[in-house]
Amino acid sequence: MEGMFPGYRTEIVEGNILLTPLRPFHHETIMRVWAQLERQLGPEWAAMSDVAVPFTDENEFCPDLAVIPAEEHRRNLSWYPADLVELAVEVVSPSSVRNDYEVKDRRYAARGVPHYLIFDPMRGEVGIRWNPGPEGYLGRDTIPYGQQITVETGIGKLVLDTAALPVDPGE
Repeated sequence: MEGMFPGYRTEIVEGNILLTPLRPFHHETIMRVWAQLERQLGPEWAAMSDVAVPFTDENEFCPDLAVIPAEEHRRNLSWYPADLVELAVEVVSPSSVRNDYEVKDRRYAARGVPHYLIFDPMRGEVGIRWNPGPEGYLGRDTIPYGQQITVETGIGKLVLDTAALPVDPGE
């Protein structure tokens, strides 16, 4: 579906096909976070972007970034089971606020994705989620851009610097 609508990311959210218009800061945030993650991932882990991850019949997400086992990543599939995702990362767009903060928070947690990071260029902050449960993440923190965040994961301790992440001047 990706190529059918240039400039949009296509997902199925709550049974509806969702087209999200992409902005430069969205991609820039993904690339800067990805570069930091890759330096810290051991050889047994790999990052991927915008690859389909079905969660339920009504929800097939394409996380902005997801970390999965490298062995699975090397299979180069068009979709991966949600159970493989150790860390999910979303970058908020004006049209994705509810999906990133509410829908995906509940779905990622319900499927047991251990860690979920929400980078928000509009607010200039990152939401850190851990300790997944059936109704969402029990562990929650929000850190303003400009400092380092540390996330203790099954992958290892990840340290991400938010100082160079773009903040949308129009928001």
